[in-house]
Amino acid sequence: MGIEQENFIREFCDAWGDGTAESRPDVEKILSMMSEDAVWQLWIPGGPIVRGRAALRKEILRQMEFCTHNKCNILNMLSSDRMVMTERADVAMINGRPAPHSMVAVYELDEDGLIKDWREYLDTADLARKSGVPVDQVAGEGI
Repeated sequence: MGIEQENFIREFCDAWGDGTAESRPDVEKILSMMSEDAVWQLWIPGGPIVRGRAALRKEILRQMEFCTHNKCNILNMLSSDRMVMTERADVAMINGRPAPHSMVAVYELDEDGLIKDWREYLDTADLARKSGVPVDQVAGEGI
């Protein structure tokens, strides 16, 4: 159960980039995989909540200004018909500095199989240290 949903999330993660300098998030593909009123909660606890495709587009484009070499590396995955959880060891360059980070991402899917709710759990202090951004900016609206 959940194989189709897991493959969908693998495709979604792949749309963020392959880890090279040349690859960039495929914004249109990413947004097409999310419901019109999708919610993305970044950096739990304390991160911003982004609601709706217009706001999601704006947030992804904002992150693309300082974040490159994105690659979502799924280590483990657990799923049901409406939820997929991933344990990941992602890589990225933030402000020109390597910022590998571990996280758990939870994706809830709507009746059409699109992402309606996406939450990311990670150690923001660790990410701040690696990216050179103050912790309050990571956990708030910094990166």
